[in-house]
Amino acid sequence: MSKRPTIAAVARAAGVSVATVDRVINGRLPVNEVTARRVYEAAREINYHASGLIRRRIEPAVPPRTLAFLLTKSSQHFYRAFAQALNEATRAAVEIRGTPVVEYSENSTPQETAEIVRRLGGKADAVAIVAADHPAVNAAVGELNAAGVPVFALLSDMSTQLRAGYIGIDNRKAGRTAAWAIASMVKSAGQVALFLGSHRYLGHELREIGFRSYFREHESKCELLDSQVNLDDANIAYEATLELIHCQANLVGIAVVGGGMEGVIRALREEKVGDRLAVICNEVTPESRAALAEQIVSMVISTPIRLLARTAVAHMARVLDPAAAKPADRTFVPFDLVVSENVEDEETSTVA
Repeated sequence: MSKRPTIAAVARAAGVSVATVDRVINGRLPVNEVTARRVYEAAREINYHASGLIRRRIEPAVPPRTLAFLLTKSSQHFYRAFAQALNEATRAAVEIRGTPVVEYSENSTPQETAEIVRRLGGKADAVAIVAADHPAVNAAVGELNAAGVPVFALLSDMSTQLRAGYIGIDNRKAGRTAAWAIASMVKSAGQVALFLGSHRYLGHELREIGFRSYFREHESKCELLDSQVNLDDANIAYEATLELIHCQANLVGIAVVGGGMEGVIRALREEKVGDRLAVICNEVTPESRAALAEQIVSMVISTPIRLLARTAVAHMARVLDPAAAKPADRTFVPFDLVVSENVEDEETSTVA
């Protein structure tokens, strides 16, 4: 059994003395606010048993803030896990006493999504959204900006200059990486199919652009087929994959750069052709994890949602602090390349 972390361990992790940690815990003598926050962050990171007490000691010095997040499709494992990460990151933030609010747009139209954005702006200090790039949504973002409520784009950027910033992976680079992987893995000349959810999601469009640009720049034995737009619908992706398998005799690779991954995997599993195709998907979920183990999927490009959540909360807290420097217009977090040999168990990947 591992020993519980001690005050000395907290001091080492925070780079301060044991006496300083003791002063923070017991409220003895004043401690610099920045130092106290560093002690709390270290205690939280190593699971020190009194980290909650330390938080309460420093809370009077930090402002209460409500952070709202708009995600899509609560039925998808990825977005449920992301919601959990955002909730945890907001409550753990040392810059603010954060209260998280998470809602989903599900299959809403852009107009309905815009109304959700407006509603969230009415009860939050800052908002971060996963949404299609559409004039109706952009207008809502502009209205919140004018009202003093900053709005960040998560995972997929927006064209409006009134958003507070973009936080996510570099989608163009992710698309090029998927193309490099396909080109490296295919065993013979043939055709490669590309799936995306919608060109209204700039993240999907940038991945498609990156994917195609790689093949334009590098001579390849592969022929790229017209992109398959599946509207993030697994059933549409399933039917389209079956048609590809039956109609394209020289199909050698499939890249899913948007939604609908579950449908593609289901079709490949039923047709038992995964072992002859190079298949790249997005995000580690129960479905893609199983497909990696069965060698139906060759590689997954994965977003580190815990890191993304912490980064988003830190940027939202910073933009609300008039004394802090303005966050970068675009902040990229690194993506992970996952194969069958390095995929983590579901429990580990969910809580890490």
